Amino acid sequence: MNSLSRTTWSILRPSSSPRFCQPLVPPQVRHASILGSLSDVPAAYNKRIRRGRGPSSGKGKTSGRGHKGQKQHGKVPRGFQGGQTPLEVVHGVRGFKNVFSVEMSPLNVGKLQQWIDAGRIDPTKPITFKELLDARAVHGIKDGVKLLGDGAETFKTPIDITVSRASQTAIEAIEKAGGKVTTKFFNKIGIKSITHPHLFPDGHRLAGPSSRFDIEYYRDPKHRGYLSEAVVANNESASLFFKALEAKPAKGGKKKAKKAKAANRLF
Repeated sequence: MNSLSRTTWSILRPSSSPRFCQPLVPPQVRHASILGSLSDVPAAYNKRIRRGRGPSSGKGKTSGRGHKGQKQHGKVPRGFQGGQTPLEVVHGVRGFKNVFSVEMSPLNVGKLQQWIDAGRIDPTKPITFKELLDARAVHGIKDGVKLLGDGAETFKTPIDITVSRASQTAIEAIEKAGGKVTTKFFNKIGIKSITHPHLFPDGHRLAGPSSRFDIEYYRDPKHRGYLSEAVVANNESASLFFKALEAKPAKGGKKKAKKAKAANRLF
């Protein structure tokens, strides 16, 4: 008992009451916590500027707006030129606008593979605008859908898809997986007949391309155009201005060569 300290003996000795005894374990000790002193480094944040709180704040009095003028009392509308008639009204809006440009909805083959893996698109059936729109792979088709090659290295499912245009990378990726790509011309009514067939109970005859660019695009086998089969069968060129060149060069001097070259022109 002599080896025990007086504090320890006071904890272990029984109380004066026979029914209750003092606890045989030392009381808990609350250590100082560091949670209340945690803070970020000073360079991690900037002190908020309190404008209009007196000169000592650094942004007092005019609050950084300067002295007098329209900007001190409010905001200046966008394009406001001091009250005069705007220059674009006086002289008109000038600039270049491409009237032949089209707005295609982009669709990458990587996203198409993700939709197929998720079960949102059935790869065993032909894929058209309707399947893409119902699966929400594209949104709001305006002038058509263009197939792009982002994610081509991950594409592995053979499919049969029809779109307005397709890049060479996307065509190579789909055909490498054993699929087929067909590019076809659609005007706005034609797109609506595909995406909303219930609005055309008697069917709708799709219109063909009328501009030279569209005709040559869908005649080109490189683009997998739907008009390219007749071009290949007749050994023609995709261009509307030139036929396919002859296999053998013209013989008999420069005059015959010029005649043969002129014969290759359609008009």
